[in-house]
Amino acid sequence: MNLLRATATIGSLTLLSRIAGFVRDVLQATLIGAGMAADAFLIAQRLPNLFRALFAEGAFSAAFVPMFNRQVGADGGRLDGARAFAEAVLAVLLPVLLLFTVVMVAAAGPVVWALTGGFPDAGAEKFALTVHFTRLTFPYLMLISLTSLLGGLLNSVGRFAVNAAAPILLNIVLIAGLLWSGGDDAAVAARTQALCVTLGGIVQLAWLLWSCQRAGIRLMLRWPRLNPQVRQLLRLILPAALGAGAVQINLVISTALAARFLGEGAVSWLYYADRLNQLPLGIIGIGVGTALLPTMSRLLGAGDEAAAMAQQNRAVELVLMLTLPAAAGLVVAAEPIIRVLFEHGQFSAADSAATAAALAGFALGLPAYVLIKALTPGFHARADTRTPVRVALAAMLVNLVANLALVWPLGHVGIALGTAVSAWMNAATLWWLLRARGQFALDARARRLLPRLVLATAAMVVVLFQVQPLLRIAPDASLPRQLVLLGLLISAGGIAYLGAARLLGLFTLSGLFARLPGRRKPS
Repeated sequence: MNLLRATATIGSLTLLSRIAGFVRDVLQATLIGAGMAADAFLIAQRLPNLFRALFAEGAFSAAFVPMFNRQVGADGGRLDGARAFAEAVLAVLLPVLLLFTVVMVAAAGPVVWALTGGFPDAGAEKFALTVHFTRLTFPYLMLISLTSLLGGLLNSVGRFAVNAAAPILLNIVLIAGLLWSGGDDAAVAARTQALCVTLGGIVQLAWLLWSCQRAGIRLMLRWPRLNPQVRQLLRLILPAALGAGAVQINLVISTALAARFLGEGAVSWLYYADRLNQLPLGIIGIGVGTALLPTMSRLLGAGDEAAAMAQQNRAVELVLMLTLPAAAGLVVAAEPIIRVLFEHGQFSAADSAATAAALAGFALGLPAYVLIKALTPGFHARADTRTPVRVALAAMLVNLVANLALVWPLGHVGIALGTAVSAWMNAATLWWLLRARGQFALDARARRLLPRLVLATAAMVVVLFQVQPLLRIAPDASLPRQLVLLGLLISAGGIAYLGAARLLGLFTLSGLFARLPGRRKPS
């Protein structure tokens, strides 16, 4: 499966997941709103998501997948040795996860206090609610870590669709929980969501187990042993985890500052803004990064440095071609987007305005977030997991300093801007290091295309500024009318970008058709 096809497969399924996620978020905003119960649930959900990004996504996509693929390559394509390696990893991972989950559930009170300071402006009730929700959500970490191990196996043998589809199941479970709760009591709806996080993890793990059985991948439970391969993986896990989880760590820092220093609702405003900002990151960044890493690992293992660098150039082109206009559109049209999607039921007009301002701040860093996903495989494919973590740690320090500097004059918007600044620092440093080592440089095609991408995006911004007053969405307009007007606004921006890109020679119709999966390039 080539990079474009793999990215399209992962991206399309991630898009379905994000659509289901937005249905969930709209229901959540309507039934729970942006008050005490919402803040408590979102903080409780943030904790297992942080560790998921650190251990599940970080360890298995950055450290386990390259090692598994190198073993497959060394065995001439056979899976026997790689399967034995996976079983050895599972034998060590499972008891560690069980112990860690028990400890974190038991210590939920001190952990939540360390994160929030006990909510100085809200009182004991909000703190107690958050601790209770955290104990309900934290088992999700163990479940999603095991799911990620199985997903890494399937990705390594080219079955990208199964793992990419798993989040859809989680969102379906969460949506069902919201509908079942009825929404009469925000705290009851939030508690149901917390329970459904863990239930969704059980469903995801069952889906991956069944898919591995169908693919002929059967892992046996063995007694834990620290053999040389497992020792090597453990040496790689910590730096890989911190590097891959940098964005989530920054968001946890942002959440902690909002909980400690800002009023009720700030945590929720940042969450809903981040969810919209994460849409392009999930579809494009995760898709490209997931497809690029095993491809680069195999090319470098075969000694083809030039082909690996070419693949990374195409990945950078692809992510910027899609994220530059997405970021610009989210900045310019943040308020109508938030109003149409979330301003219903418990979610007020004031919540919409506050969330839109945060979205604009986050979106300024969107291209950087996605570039990190495209650049990091350049290190991980060469078994260098330490450099990205050093860069990530520096970026976290920048995030903390920027957040603290901006939260006082700009409130929650300052937190969003500080997160964007740290993402740009992270991406720029990764780029510079790869270039300094001679492991990445823009080729002639990329140097020709990237300035034109910026011009096409600028043309789109001009059109959006001109069209937005004509398509103003009145707060009292019916939902169908709001959706139509928002659709027209987005369509105007999209047509402007594509038209400008075509005039600037960024693509030809025949070239686009040639790139589609299943199409042969003209001879």
